[in-house]
Amino acid sequence: MSESVSENKLVSIAYTIRDRRGEIVEHSDLPISYVHGLSVSPLFPQIESALEGLHEGESAEVSLTCDQAFGPHDPGLTFTDDLENTPEELRFVGAELDAENDKGEVMHFRVIQISGGRITIDGNHPLAGQDITIIVRVTEVRDVTPQDITAHAEQHIH
Repeated sequence: MSESVSENKLVSIAYTIRDRRGEIVEHSDLPISYVHGLSVSPLFPQIESALEGLHEGESAEVSLTCDQAFGPHDPGLTFTDDLENTPEELRFVGAELDAENDKGEVMHFRVIQISGGRITIDGNHPLAGQDITIIVRVTEVRDVTPQDITAHAEQHIH
């Protein structure tokens, strides 16, 4: 039998995220790797806990409330302006841009609406305000190397 997910193992997973209606909102067959048990994990803690002890090919399903996942939708991160004030390359729904806030932090925004000569951008995560279910499948488990720890210690994939 393959190794099980445990502390200091390099774990690769594929995942599917479903909304509260059960519809797929995100899916990746391309595995994401992380070092299990590091104090800084790229996964939600509930996901990492659910993976503990699983073997290659096994899956876990975890339901998260919006507060446990991407947080509530913050209307303060949604802005509307005249379309003419927007660069041409951003004048379509789905366009993305990064902008710096007053604190110097980089924020990621998406164009969510263009109507009546106005454009609306949103800095919330696309799944903010939603309860979700994440299905993760273990694709590989192996001993971690020092290079793996260095490469994965700073990752934050949420």
